[in-house]
Amino acid sequence: MSPNPFDCFLFKPTKVLTFTEENYLKAIYHLEISSEKKETSTNTIAEHLAIKPATVTAMLKKLNDKKYISYQKYGKVSLSKTGKNIALQIVRKHRLWEVFLVDKLDFTWDEIHEIAEQLEHIQSAKLIDKLDEFLKFPAFDPHGDPIPNTKGIIHEQVRKTLSEAKLGVVYKVIAVKDTSSEFLQYLMQLHITLSTKIKVISKFEFDNSLLILINNKREITISEKFSQHIIIA
Repeated sequence: MSPNPFDCFLFKPTKVLTFTEENYLKAIYHLEISSEKKETSTNTIAEHLAIKPATVTAMLKKLNDKKYISYQKYGKVSLSKTGKNIALQIVRKHRLWEVFLVDKLDFTWDEIHEIAEQLEHIQSAKLIDKLDEFLKFPAFDPHGDPIPNTKGIIHEQVRKTLSEAKLGVVYKVIAVKDTSSEFLQYLMQLHITLSTKIKVISKFEFDNSLLILINNKREITISEKFSQHIIIA
């Protein structure tokens, strides 16, 4: 008998989830942690997944019946304890596979997201635990996002964006908010990766753009939008 992929979590689903159901739980998790109210809505989920609200409503009813979420028609959506633990497991798998692809297979950080989207649905807890051990239990993925441990515990860092940086202080890039291939490729063109040192030289009040110094070598001007996607410490 194959091992249950949810053995490492306190709450276990009563049925095996489909890939689509897993994607919904992961999407709701990401939307919840980005919201101060720790909940989301049908329209927000539809926009996030780029599908019609009616399709989302049908799936939310199914997930509610399985007790993976709390949902009332036209109301807010939130994960149940079981749903959150499942979502955390999916996130854990995704981020571990991203580490593997970059560290062991020499993929660049702009190439890995879509591949990890496929690998995150592998239903073997033993494989993922072995992968975690093989990678020496990484705490963060190649984009700087924290990786949940086997118990679903995730250690978040205190984060602020480059747009909040003080003038003259040297910061280190620890993560990015935008993990699209286009943004990551742009960062590579600017020679900005994790651990890159950045100092804000001046801020232009007209549009809040910044003049920054990269690794004490190169000065460039960046937009406010750009600075809001760079996480620093």
